[in-house]
Amino acid sequence: MMAPYSQTELPAQQSRLKRMWKNPKLEHYMRLVATVSILNVIALIYGITTGSWFTADGIQLQQISNMVIANFFIAVIIRQQYVINLLFWLATRAPTTWPLSVRWHLGKVYHHGGLHTGCAINGSLWFAVYAGSLLYHFSQQLGGVSAASMIITLVIITALVFMITMATPNIRKKHHNAFEASHRFAGWSLLLLFWAQTVTLTQSQHPTMSMADIVLNTPSIWALSVMTFSVALPWMRLRRVPVDISTPSNHVALLKFDYGVTPFAGSSMAISRSPLMEWHHFANVPSPTESGYRLTVSRAGDWTGKLIDDKPTHLWVKGIPTAGVANIEVLFKRVVYIATGSGIGPCLPHLFAQKLPMLLVWSTRDPRKTYGDALVDQILEAQPDAIIWDTDKDGKPDMVKLAYSAYEKFDAEAVICISNQKLTQQVVYGMESRGVPAFGAIWDS
Repeated sequence: MMAPYSQTELPAQQSRLKRMWKNPKLEHYMRLVATVSILNVIALIYGITTGSWFTADGIQLQQISNMVIANFFIAVIIRQQYVINLLFWLATRAPTTWPLSVRWHLGKVYHHGGLHTGCAINGSLWFAVYAGSLLYHFSQQLGGVSAASMIITLVIITALVFMITMATPNIRKKHHNAFEASHRFAGWSLLLLFWAQTVTLTQSQHPTMSMADIVLNTPSIWALSVMTFSVALPWMRLRRVPVDISTPSNHVALLKFDYGVTPFAGSSMAISRSPLMEWHHFANVPSPTESGYRLTVSRAGDWTGKLIDDKPTHLWVKGIPTAGVANIEVLFKRVVYIATGSGIGPCLPHLFAQKLPMLLVWSTRDPRKTYGDALVDQILEAQPDAIIWDTDKDGKPDMVKLAYSAYEKFDAEAVICISNQKLTQQVVYGMESRGVPAFGAIWDS
């Protein structure tokens, strides 16, 4: 375990224009949201002009419905675990001989949630246009829209407004459990409502068609089928499994699972005590020599505190191991891992796997007392040159300076930071504003 060492003075930041481009408010996540929005605006302009979707004789309801379904389809599918793993797999196929600038952008694959947010927002806006169009057809008695369809439409609007309100940043942070529950139940309800609306509208517009013909000739039904299967798939893998919990201190719990699943390094699993109400994701730490995997859970709220204190014998798991941010490490020749506190958990599988040269910088309070000798010894065995900063003894370091110092002395190509949201953003921006590729979680789930 190394003592703190002198930190290299930070170089000047890049030009103002380059710094603005690296600002968290313009990160790849937001760029994806903006790109999706621009494409939808282009589609709207086309519909108003060349497409003639809106005329005095009526509105092309099917075209607008397609825009609604297309946006919501992407919003749902991009969150599917198999799709996420595929995106990471594709992004990390690039060899380290490719230009660093290209690999830097590929490493931002974990910002894929911007597609979810962008499509969800634009899908909701398109649905507002769609609802207005249905109301116009219904009020003008243009045919094809029944009273039942209008009632379902009003319920959908109510559910969407509620869902979007609960997803706003302030409410989401202050009432995360309520946000999660509302997102889950409102999402399920919306799927059922879209099914009901699609079927009733199609029957109203094509009263002579059989149900089989309706299914075969309505693309939105196929899209809804895929969306429904995508949402249901993780729940098909829901199971209650035994867990062995040890607590080296009252701040940390080490969970050991062995129920026939050994996840890949750098993946995460969702665990729960109440599967319908809340789920918590933690990084898996598979052992190179044993089956199963471990999770490191620190006291960071009521749920984690109760887990540490109660030590339940069983927990719920669902879905499959899903790739996390640090999987992008293989895009680079040498990396520095920056971790604070229990952020060491997501780093462990990568430290143990040793897929490439790496250096750990870990800032935490009294590591042996907090996490136990066994875990610290394992870390030092994998990373004998690790820089472990004991904040109880040496105070809190300037993590941006420490990160840059380690990056420079280790001759690394990238920095991966696993910490709380504020410090992660500070380190990532502090590095990238100086031309250093840096990566860290973005808290979009």
